[in-house]
Amino acid sequence: MTSFRLRDLASVAGIALTVAVLAALPVADALRGPSLDLAYPLRHALFGPQAAPGQSHVVVVAIDEETYRREPFSGLPQAAWPPLLAPVINAVAADARVIGLDVVWSTSLDGLQRGFERDFLLSLRQAARENKLVLGKVQHSKDPILPHAGQQMAAGGAANIRALNVFEDGDGIIRRLPLVFATTDGQEPGFAYELARRSGLTREGFATDAAGNLAPNFNTGPGDIPTYSLADLYACAQAGRSDYFRQHFAGRTVILATVLDVEDRRLTAKRLAAEPDGANAPPRCIHPVLPLQTVARDSLPGAYIHAAAINSLLDGTELRDWPRGAVFAAALALTLAAGLLVFRLRLLLGLGGVVLLAAVLPLLAALLLRQSIVMPWLNLVAALLVTAAATIAYRFTVADRDRRQVARMFALYLPPALVDRMLGSGRLPTLGGEERAVTVLFSDIASFTAISEACDPKSLVQGLNEYFSAMTAIIEDHGGFVDKYIGDAIVAVFGAPLDDPRHAEHAVRAALEMQALLHRDPQRFAIAGHTLRIRVGLNTGPVLIGNIGSPRRFNYTAMGDAVNLAARLEGANKRYGTGILASADCINAAGEAILSRPVDTVRVVGRSQPAAIFEPLALQGTATEAQMQQANNFAVALAALQRQDLATARALLQALPEGDAAAQVLLARLDALTPGAAWPAVTELTEK
Repeated sequence: MTSFRLRDLASVAGIALTVAVLAALPVADALRGPSLDLAYPLRHALFGPQAAPGQSHVVVVAIDEETYRREPFSGLPQAAWPPLLAPVINAVAADARVIGLDVVWSTSLDGLQRGFERDFLLSLRQAARENKLVLGKVQHSKDPILPHAGQQMAAGGAANIRALNVFEDGDGIIRRLPLVFATTDGQEPGFAYELARRSGLTREGFATDAAGNLAPNFNTGPGDIPTYSLADLYACAQAGRSDYFRQHFAGRTVILATVLDVEDRRLTAKRLAAEPDGANAPPRCIHPVLPLQTVARDSLPGAYIHAAAINSLLDGTELRDWPRGAVFAAALALTLAAGLLVFRLRLLLGLGGVVLLAAVLPLLAALLLRQSIVMPWLNLVAALLVTAAATIAYRFTVADRDRRQVARMFALYLPPALVDRMLGSGRLPTLGGEERAVTVLFSDIASFTAISEACDPKSLVQGLNEYFSAMTAIIEDHGGFVDKYIGDAIVAVFGAPLDDPRHAEHAVRAALEMQALLHRDPQRFAIAGHTLRIRVGLNTGPVLIGNIGSPRRFNYTAMGDAVNLAARLEGANKRYGTGILASADCINAAGEAILSRPVDTVRVVGRSQPAAIFEPLALQGTATEAQMQQANNFAVALAALQRQDLATARALLQALPEGDAAAQVLLARLDALTPGAAWPAVTELTEK
């Protein structure tokens, strides 16, 4: 953890404040739209549809692919269809609240055949007289595209004709539509607003943007707006099925519109949560559904945009944007948190915290969208990431500069874990120590004197550096640190400065791996043609460990009897021909993870207490059957020696492989015994 100074606190706060201001300014508004688009599919995945299709106030009568393929519409140009619409309009308008035509027929065939559209015009007039009809127009800069003059007259004139226009955001996506349009006479309601008013809308004070545009709250899920094929409704009207129309259209707002694969389709905020057209359709009246291929498209027919707006107005669920003040407050809180995380914690941990905060934001956005609130969560995520990047840059170029200097000063003679802990506390190391149980590893290169005499100093240094680098890496990989190098010897400590309950096991594992690496790749570590063999001593016990020396120069090191015994056990390998010897305390602490065998009980130079010594052979999971049998037989032979059953011990030792150096040493000592003499309980080692 990085310590805080007042300068750092002010810098991190300044970064957070700057980024939060930018996140709330118009410069970041380009992220508001995509925030909404991405929230729709997430809301649907977490909570499902906002409402069932049956709860929609609006239904659509679709001029769809099926209509173009069924009689009597197939083969006729669409300009010849109006007479066929009359029975459908009459049947629907009988029980519907209002019917709106999202199709503009600006031409008429009445000029070619007088009275051709008479029934259609009569149906429009009847619906208009009941205040149930709204025709659509397309408002251009000057001259709008209007229905044919005959249709305008039948509909009762301009009061029943409203603009269908919707506007795109800067990225080409439709997320809102105008409630009213400016005219030469003032203002008039748009198509969706007019239909909502005639469907019973009485409230005012809608949630709109500064330009008066409303953001519809799109429902999600298949068939969220019930859609009926015009072809099926025509056949239903011809069959006189007024009960069907009453059941499906009574009290509903009806939009007659084109719903085709390519015509009048627009990209909307719902584009990432689209469903195939015709999915979850309501029951049919006459015709079965044609087996047409349907796929989910990211575009919507324009009628569904108006339908979503009408439902939002009638239900009071139009979307409400977060005000800039709320965006700033949320961004400031998040950027401060991001700055503190990446400054105070380790880099990966701090970045993990920032990622976690960023991951929560879309979930919160989906939850708020369920309440018709649009949270610009991408703005907040961007603010988090920019703050994290800027704070990291500040941390590494300014704040951590002093830390790096201190780290370089102490890293060469203090273990990495202690340097990290020192830097995290913000305090420089001081003299002092503590008593702690650790495991000490002491290793030495066999016959190093002969090797050093056989090569020049440069080759010797290069070879030692290669050897030390590899051995140190193994020690550190197992949680230890190198206390010191003494000539060709390595002194390492496991279990400090950081606690490690398995320090003995890790030390034995390191020793076994050190031996294995030298056996695996002898040429890599050869010096002047001499392959290296090492002897390792291991001991577990209490030591005094800490910063020991003078105020001007000190080392983090371990002292005590446990360290001395590890050094003596390293030397004892010469007596027994072994590569690794460990004390009983070390083997007991390492537990069952290590396969070992007892070798002897010895009294080393400078120590009055005898010590049982063991040879670690392998890890339990990797030990061979031969190793396990060898360990068992040697242990039985040693037990026989200790109970003075010398004949049995001799036979067992002779049965062991000739390459077993420790067995050969014990056999030689048996041969050297005076007849009738007892096997000594403790072997006195006179050499270090």
